Amino acid sequence: MTGPGEDAQAVGESAGIHEFAVRASRSVYDGAILTLRVDEVEMPGGRVAEREVVEHHGAVAVVARDAQGRIAMVRQYRHPIGRRLLELPAGLLDGGADETPLAAAQRELAEEVDLAADDWHVLVDVDLSPGFTDEALRVFLAEGLHELDAAARHDEEADMSVEWVTLDDAVARILSGEIVNATCVAGILAVAAAAARGVPLRHVDAPWTDQPTALQERRAGR
Repeated sequence: MTGPGEDAQAVGESAGIHEFAVRASRSVYDGAILTLRVDEVEMPGGRVAEREVVEHHGAVAVVARDAQGRIAMVRQYRHPIGRRLLELPAGLLDGGADETPLAAAQRELAEEVDLAADDWHVLVDVDLSPGFTDEALRVFLAEGLHELDAAARHDEEADMSVEWVTLDDAVARILSGEIVNATCVAGILAVAAAAARGVPLRHVDAPWTDQPTALQERRAGR
């Protein structure tokens, strides 16, 4: 017979080695930009539990920094929270299997702020809410900027405005609670940390471990 301390020790010794096998999976909702599926997952001890997973295309975002150190940002209406947010240029990885994350980032930079860039690096990768979704994004740093002809914009983007913000100001707005978009917070703080510490950034083709593929594969298999 074992006591509570021995039980805790046994759990601790086995932690981190269980394989969370999926016994069954079903789709319960299929929308324009996401699918909701329910997986039956084997837990430690043999119990099978249901886990809801939102499949998402994933996304890219761009910290576009000019020669004066200013960052191109957009103020865009976000319907789920009912107000406009100050954000980085960003968009979904929905251009098809042949579009790389870099190509998607270049497309979004052109479409949202009419810019192209000569120099690109991977800044940071973010799993946005791994408790319920596979949505992840890659943030790029773009420098050597030059202007393009104005792009046509529709729906929320037709109302979008562009603002140039210094890095120090952007960090201050994050800490004051004005900038709250998770993508923007991650990208701004990452570029500030890299600049302060002189950390070399990754190549644009650096591996992206958690790049979402489930939704794209599901749609391609229809």
